[in-house]
Amino acid sequence: MTRDQRRKLIVTGGAGFIGSAYIRKVMAETDWQVVNLDKLTYAANPQALAAVATSDRYRHAKLDICDGPDVNELLRSEKPDAIVHFAAETHVDRSIDGPAAFIQTNLVGTFTLLEAAARYCDGLGAERRDGFRFHHISTDEVFGSLGENGAFSETSAYQPNSPYSASKAGSDHLVRAWHHTFGLPIVTSNCSNNYGPYQFPEKLVPLMIVRALAGQALPVYGDGGNVRDWLYVEDHADALLTVLQRGRVGETYNIGGNAEMRNIDLVRMLCGILDRVAPDSGQAPHERLISFVPDRPGHDRRYAIDCSKIAAELGWRPRHAIADGIEKTVRWYLENRAWWQGILERNYATQRLGLGGGQQQAAVQ
Repeated sequence: MTRDQRRKLIVTGGAGFIGSAYIRKVMAETDWQVVNLDKLTYAANPQALAAVATSDRYRHAKLDICDGPDVNELLRSEKPDAIVHFAAETHVDRSIDGPAAFIQTNLVGTFTLLEAAARYCDGLGAERRDGFRFHHISTDEVFGSLGENGAFSETSAYQPNSPYSASKAGSDHLVRAWHHTFGLPIVTSNCSNNYGPYQFPEKLVPLMIVRALAGQALPVYGDGGNVRDWLYVEDHADALLTVLQRGRVGETYNIGGNAEMRNIDLVRMLCGILDRVAPDSGQAPHERLISFVPDRPGHDRRYAIDCSKIAAELGWRPRHAIADGIEKTVRWYLENRAWWQGILERNYATQRLGLGGGQQQAAVQ
């Protein structure tokens, strides 16, 4: 699949944080058509697609990936050249509070989509089938926790430690099985922690920004020493488009930002940027708001991504250094207060984010 060929994609979960960044990328850099299959759950973000919503190359199909008949009908009517599968429950803390939704969406939903895709592929001619792709988007959390050294590669053993990561690991295995057993042309990518514009404020970076601007405590799990590799979402979208275009069928590609950082250091970086770009917030120095809260169950200590395979095979590397990407993100949240303030006005804000005041555990992947 090359960028100069006209294609139609079905993107599941395209109103989510990463999915919407991917759709914006596809719409800006290709002439492809995009059908966004999204149920529009609490974390969906239609505003992130405002720039493409009126295009005749884009449409939204409000469907549940667990609804087999609806998914089958969508494939039959749209006749896509690829399915790019983002749709998932993703928040670790939520998976601890209520694992059932993660099993349903991430496992049953992926199974339902694979069944529909395999059935659809069986009806294609040889040439179209050879060009079809099912791109499954996954996470580095399926690999579990690293020690102080080393990094996850595409051959690392799966050792998921939370209901969320276990459900994603299961979905990865289903995708692999449908390729090897039924011949479905698949590619899989596993990414590190994403950040950037339009991220729902239960995740670490936006949560810290929003709480800091409100003068509320910035709660950090444990001693703050948990290490993550941070990937700017627009870099991720670029990598995903590269994988879809040039990735080898049946292969997995790790996508990372080459930006390992302890959570406490990331929060301090955010505070320093806010001190500089939002000196009139009334909260500076923002670092005084940092507090430490009891660690969450099963909290992996360190993740790190070895993304040398995608660099060597496909020529992709992240473009944003962590300091630049974080500053761009902070500035976006400062310039788009209406978007996240609208979220805070919902009941969700006080029930889950704790943004109405008081202590709330940080949302750290």
